[in-house]
Amino acid sequence: MQEVYITGHRNPDLDAVSSAWCYARLKNIVDPDFSYIPIRIGHLNETTRNQFQKIGVEPPQFVRDVRAKVGDVVTTEYISLHPEDPIYSLVTLMSRKHASVVPLMDGNRFAGLLSLDEITAFFLRENAGERPRYRFYPHNFSKVIRGEFIKKNDMKSFEAYIMTGAMEFDIYCNRLQSLMPELPVLVVGKRKHHLQYAIDNQFPAIILTGLAPDDSIDINLDSFKGVIYKSNEDTAETIRLLRMSLPLRRLAITQPPQVSVDDLFDDAKRLLMESQYRGLPVFDGDTFVGFVTRRCFLERPKRKMILVDHNELNQSVEGLEEAEIIEILDHHRLDAEKTQHPIFIVSEPVGSTCTIIYHQYLRWGVEIDPLTARMLLAGIVSDTVMLKSPTTTKQDMVAVDVLCEIASIPSVLEFGEELFSAASLLHKANPKHVIEGDFKTYVENSIRFGIGQVEVTTLEKVDEVKEEYLKQLKTTKRKYDLDWAMLLVTDVMKEDSILLTTPYPKREKALIYPLESDGKYILKGVLSRKKQLLPEIISVLKDGL
Repeated sequence: MQEVYITGHRNPDLDAVSSAWCYARLKNIVDPDFSYIPIRIGHLNETTRNQFQKIGVEPPQFVRDVRAKVGDVVTTEYISLHPEDPIYSLVTLMSRKHASVVPLMDGNRFAGLLSLDEITAFFLRENAGERPRYRFYPHNFSKVIRGEFIKKNDMKSFEAYIMTGAMEFDIYCNRLQSLMPELPVLVVGKRKHHLQYAIDNQFPAIILTGLAPDDSIDINLDSFKGVIYKSNEDTAETIRLLRMSLPLRRLAITQPPQVSVDDLFDDAKRLLMESQYRGLPVFDGDTFVGFVTRRCFLERPKRKMILVDHNELNQSVEGLEEAEIIEILDHHRLDAEKTQHPIFIVSEPVGSTCTIIYHQYLRWGVEIDPLTARMLLAGIVSDTVMLKSPTTTKQDMVAVDVLCEIASIPSVLEFGEELFSAASLLHKANPKHVIEGDFKTYVENSIRFGIGQVEVTTLEKVDEVKEEYLKQLKTTKRKYDLDWAMLLVTDVMKEDSILLTTPYPKREKALIYPLESDGKYILKGVLSRKKQLLPEIISVLKDGL
């Protein structure tokens, strides 16, 4: 089943994460043809983490980017062979299944990757130069040649060349003497003198051919320490098959470079194309999961994506330009990228994307369960600052009333106070996480600036941590390559804010808000970054820069 990722923006707030999680639940109900997976592309802030802990479920998984990766094209369904299996098994498998590469697995341990190239190289080696010697595994005789063992004795592997007993006995003995002290595997019919010589000289193995089912060889085998196998095939066919009884590990002379499921599609493709191999083994950590061949790279896969609580490429996941956007649900201004095909877009001027997701449940006629109701409610209350923000609409209020009833929450005020209390302890929190936990960047008149926002239940402790946060703002400014960085600290109870800021690009131009001290402005009645602070910042930049 093809996966579809649903994601909020970078530095996700509660509305972005909740809307992705709740919309995935809806889509998996109404569209069972796909698997909808909520993800996040940034670290959870304290408020969001706290809400998921309260309902006892895992938050959306973190995804760094959606560029095409090896894991998107790896072949994970395959037939493997054991390193001790005969070459015959590989040849048969490739012939019947048209497999280009076959993994060798020793239990769960990866032992090699074989292709037609290794088979070709093997037969070229054995037919070039000197008389070939082979490493035989007697256990493989019965896997390749129809017949039965007459005498097993020591079934350990051994190295030997192949010889037939078709020549006259004197010539046979002279030929063997010239090859001594090496002893061959003898392929012979019912030729008593030839057999006796092989037994007396303790050949490592004897393959008998041309015997009828009831035939006996009338030779005492008690002293023989090697292996005797009776073949049901003729001599020529027995020799052909005997050569293919060799273990596959003999073919795996070199190992191709390994790639990881997280390696980029283009990097792995380049590595394979520049190599001499037909395929590369793929690992997830230390675990072998499959392989890739050149066929895997014929077409770049595109991850299907649904964007919630944002629509701009620079606010979204890395690699989105390589993905396919199929839906957008947002309550911000539209500045979406062009798409190749028409897509489903819901853009509503409401206070929260979770309100839009609530409307989608109504649109599809899907009942909202208590857990989903709580997370939708959390997203709305968070983004509208307990319905006090200027962005709040009648639709948000109606949604809150319904969701409170479903989630059995008697008071939205108490719910909101509890919600924001998790983020209220500025003096205990990591300034970097607070500032960058909900940080959005903008460009106006070639000035790049960013505004973070954190909701608290009191502003009394801000002065104690002011210098620490101003220092972190300078660091964040450099990190995001900005001209100006700010943090809006909002008291959700008194509906006031404090703005902490790095120096303005032009110091002579001031904001309309009272400057209480260096880097600290008092913003009475300001709750919304989008509707109240952002317009003032843009006005300053347009007028003076």
